[in-house]
Amino acid sequence: MGRTGMTAGACMIVLALAIGANAQDMTANELKGTALSGQWRTKPGVMTTGPDGKVVFLFGATQPSVVCAPLQVCDIELEPGEEVRDVLVGDSVRWKVEAATSGATARQAVHLIVKPAEPSLATSMVVTTSRRTYHIQLKSHASQYMARIGFDYPSDISARISNISARLQAGGHARTAAGRPNFSYSLRGRAPWKPTRVYSDGVQTFIQFPQSISSQDAPVLFVISGGENRIVNYRMNGDMMIADYAIDRAILLSGSGWHRKKVIIERKG
Repeated sequence: MGRTGMTAGACMIVLALAIGANAQDMTANELKGTALSGQWRTKPGVMTTGPDGKVVFLFGATQPSVVCAPLQVCDIELEPGEEVRDVLVGDSVRWKVEAATSGATARQAVHLIVKPAEPSLATSMVVTTSRRTYHIQLKSHASQYMARIGFDYPSDISARISNISARLQAGGHARTAAGRPNFSYSLRGRAPWKPTRVYSDGVQTFIQFPQSISSQDAPVLFVISGGENRIVNYRMNGDMMIADYAIDRAILLSGSGWHRKKVIIERKG
């Protein structure tokens, strides 16, 4: 057999050397930084269904991945009253982003209308506003797409925790301005972080976890309302999860696949 070029084995060696050279060009901190960024980008996002078929992401939990399709539009709706400063797209040639608005002048919401030129594209988009910065992954598919996208925004945690602390100092967990707490909650499911108790003052719900929760990721809280899982404002204060909602039924979730853990919270009576 005559020589027709490099053998498959030789090609693999050259490829391995090239990959190794690229890796050696990065410092230890650079490798660590890219790994940490990759973990954040690929972390399972907190996502639920909003009104009118909107896909709702919890802002800041991960980098949302928005799927669009050629000849269709993806409508990314921002918080009412939020003013857009800049929109930067990694691939601005094959991705088009236009702005639209809805609502009354004082509470207008900006909509970013995203359109890919072809399928199988992937890029990133950064949107800076008067309130926050969005980091979004954009992917295109031949036919599947997310028509409407929105966000749930965690409230100002420090201000709310200060308010909670003031209330607790004034009356303790046992008594609040809304009255005596209701401890009539049941818990179903198994998880290492399963709450030790749940109670509500009629305005907020307090979910207390084992102290070991401080050394692991807390589960995500979904309130079940109208047959749908909804995200409500909540925050962790030590081993206590405080939800700004008088919960009747909710689900705590952590992990995915075989490692998924679930605990159901239900108010009795």
